[in-house]
Amino acid sequence: MQRFIIKGQKPLSGEIKVNGAKNAALKFLAAALLSADKWTLSNIPQIEDIFSLAKLIQSLGVDLSYNKDIFQVQAIQDPKTDLDPDLAVKLRASVLLTGPLLVRRGRVFLPYPGGCAIGQRPIDIFLKGFQSLGAKIKAENNGFILTTNGLRGNKFFFPQVSVTATETLMMAACLTQGKTLLQNTACEPEIPFLADFLNQCGAKIKGAGTPFIEIEGVSRINGGDIVMMPDRIEMGTFAVLAAACGDNTIKITNCQPEHAQSLWLKLKEAGVKLKFGPDWLEVQPVKDLRAAVDIKTQEYPGFATDLQAPFCVLMTRAHGVSLIHETIFEGRLFYTDILNHMGAKIIMADPYRAIVVGPTQLYGQKIISPDIRAGIALLIAGLMAKGETVIENIYQIDRGYEKIEERLQGLGADIKRVT
Repeated sequence: MQRFIIKGQKPLSGEIKVNGAKNAALKFLAAALLSADKWTLSNIPQIEDIFSLAKLIQSLGVDLSYNKDIFQVQAIQDPKTDLDPDLAVKLRASVLLTGPLLVRRGRVFLPYPGGCAIGQRPIDIFLKGFQSLGAKIKAENNGFILTTNGLRGNKFFFPQVSVTATETLMMAACLTQGKTLLQNTACEPEIPFLADFLNQCGAKIKGAGTPFIEIEGVSRINGGDIVMMPDRIEMGTFAVLAAACGDNTIKITNCQPEHAQSLWLKLKEAGVKLKFGPDWLEVQPVKDLRAAVDIKTQEYPGFATDLQAPFCVLMTRAHGVSLIHETIFEGRLFYTDILNHMGAKIIMADPYRAIVVGPTQLYGQKIISPDIRAGIALLIAGLMAKGETVIENIYQIDRGYEKIEERLQGLGADIKRVT
């Protein structure tokens, strides 16, 4: 099993490039099943979650090939309707395929999806949404069978904001007869990015990026080419890493800084100095974080839950007490026990709130990555720590970050991948 070995407290400087957005690329791969034409997707991150979804799509009989960061998908033949449980269990994004398959074939078997162990993340919101459009659902021991003789547009109010559910129902509604109105929808930048491309391919979507999306069903979605947007979570993660470890200025390129305004606000409150350009930002060195900062995760444009763990690590450097309040997933703070093992002083108030007392010195330990975002946070902790840190189960980090050790080596980090 592969692991990372990190020797901490090495001076970091230079430039690091942001890759294509994981949370957009996964949705585009699924959306390609709406069309019998070819989709060419470029700037796709080379990460495990992408490869896992690609294998799942190929198992349906869909023509999918890729060369480095360019993927070509063409579902010219009718795809199979049963998702392979052994493949679907590897990632939660498997649920994205339900919408395109249901409108293309009228049936889909959805095994219980996998992904990170960060809370219950129930799929009932997806099922209720499809029922509102006329789908019938039958529960099986290991999943659900969804069937329809033809979905019809309807009004659906999301009982809670969900990015993946918004995108899944939006995709299905593109080929649904009549008009669909989705209310209380998520507003993340990846949603209008997907909607704009679908519109270029013949869809009729209005309001994407707002809490109200209106879709007029069409009979056909055409093919097209798209370059994936930069990953705002990777951009934010690199900014936090630079604030935590940068002894010199670190420049982050190929990004869209306007997509992380809440993070920039909190970093500035902590005393981090930032400089912005249209597609780059610089994090200037800060020897001492004088201000401890509280954060509360929220749906976009609030503080992203996927940046909560890296920011918590940064707060171990700050003077004072920080409250880390996770409102999205009830199991997402358990990594703090590992940070305490490394020397942090973090008190779990309840499953949703952690109190960080700083500053504290972190020390290298042998640790295990629990999920994608906690894994990258622990990697940052290893770069901050005195001594050597060994991180196991780095498959979880590889699911979200492409060749992260090579990219950090370019900044001067002492990190290597070993078997």
